[in-house]
Amino acid sequence: MDKADLRIAVLMGTKDGAAFIDEQLQSLLAQSHRLVDLWISDDGSIDGTTAIIEAWQSRWPKGRMTLVEGPRQGFAANFRSMILDRRIDADGYAFCDQDDIWEPDRLESAISWMQGHDAKTPLMYCSRTATMTETGSLVGHSPLFARPPSFRNALVQSIAGGNTILLNAAARDLLAKACARTGFVSHDWWAYLIVTAAGGIVRYDPRPLVRYRQHAANLVGANVSWKARASRLGRLFKGEFAGWTDLNLDGLAVNRDLLTEDAAACLDLFIRGRQGSLIHRLAGLRKSGVYRQTVSGTLGLYLAFILGRI
Repeated sequence: MDKADLRIAVLMGTKDGAAFIDEQLQSLLAQSHRLVDLWISDDGSIDGTTAIIEAWQSRWPKGRMTLVEGPRQGFAANFRSMILDRRIDADGYAFCDQDDIWEPDRLESAISWMQGHDAKTPLMYCSRTATMTETGSLVGHSPLFARPPSFRNALVQSIAGGNTILLNAAARDLLAKACARTGFVSHDWWAYLIVTAAGGIVRYDPRPLVRYRQHAANLVGANVSWKARASRLGRLFKGEFAGWTDLNLDGLAVNRDLLTEDAAACLDLFIRGRQGSLIHRLAGLRKSGVYRQTVSGTLGLYLAFILGRI
């Protein structure tokens, strides 16, 4: 099928986004790819967000625009509800936040890459982001990662925001199967874990194809400043990361049948590395081959293991 004929479903989660959602919708309208169905799950907005969406519905020229009511259990549950919604049928599935701005080739770049691979293989495309202030001024970029995406990386790091991800139909079906069995910490990290665990292919594009809007409330989220990165390291050494890892491992346990033999072996070594004496922990970690994208990140990972914080 020609890439121009592929239908993309954009899955947007909203909650009190009236201040910025119109600008985001404008950037979706400006996408160079022409067939885009927009599914919006609103999680209980009280600021006029849904009124803005309803005004757009009658003038959305790229496909269908559908507004549904979210589960009102937080952003992770909201995106999970869309992953599981079988009414959403497309050739590709993109996650979308309510207040970002997409570059015009955000979707087309991912589709072009996917066209070079077997559609039966689970495929996930993601990218770097640019960061902007609430008023739209550009202030930086997310870290540029050079090491290859893999399950060994996904076990200890989420490399890209959900707002940059596009899944092909095979990856979405795989993810839906896994999500039917468990919840997750965040949809972006869980997608990275499941796709790589099942032998799928992940492409990390170093180009920033999404402008991520930075708010005071999500200062750590962008990970663009040394202050933000230090805060993340602080969370690691306080043990918060260990709690997230516990949830990821619980989710992988109930989806073990989806894992390749190599991923299962790596997982067992990693789990072993979180238990026992210091020597046994470090040996398990080394044998598992898990890594973070930077040298400093990997050193921090080993230190966290030594301190029992992961």
